[in-house]
Amino acid sequence: MIEILARNWWAIALRGAIAVVIGILAFALPGLTLASLILLFAIYSLIDGAFAIVAGVRAAREGERWWPMALEGVVDLIAGAIALLWPIATVLAFVFLAAAWAIVSGILLLAGAFRRREILLGLAGGFSIVWGVLFALWPGKGALALVWLFGIYALVFGVALVVAGFRLRGARSPARGPVTGEAYAGDKPSGN
Repeated sequence: MIEILARNWWAIALRGAIAVVIGILAFALPGLTLASLILLFAIYSLIDGAFAIVAGVRAAREGERWWPMALEGVVDLIAGAIALLWPIATVLAFVFLAAAWAIVSGILLLAGAFRRREILLGLAGGFSIVWGVLFALWPGKGALALVWLFGIYALVFGVALVVAGFRLRGARSPARGPVTGEAYAGDKPSGN
């Protein structure tokens, strides 16, 4: 597997470079990045919904339980249509969902921290609650923060892939072994 990666080091490095560009664009054009993510979500939901409905129809023809798949397809189609028609509502719904999740999980972490007397767990729970409250109070800034988090992820992921790609390229040099970078047995001094 690693030998295949070493032969295709350039593809890994290119993938990383594209991620770095996307990360930079997320910071330079956060509104466009957010709009692009919503559009991708909408397209995915519409396609997934159509396939789920087709699967439900096929299950019905086979006499199997069909309605869960068909219902999922309808929900996906509705979510995709909402994302296309009301993208700002989609962003706000996601931000409020993230806020609610952060607050609830933070409360549960705090409860566990008090019970176990774990300070770090309590700090994590408190941080989660603060994060959720801030997102709920300022959803526009919360959406921007999510885009920035996406940008940070893309930059770190991209740089890691670029470095990995060039390290794999170096692993292919003739003086080294194909993967580990160790010298070939024929290159080692014989000791005589």
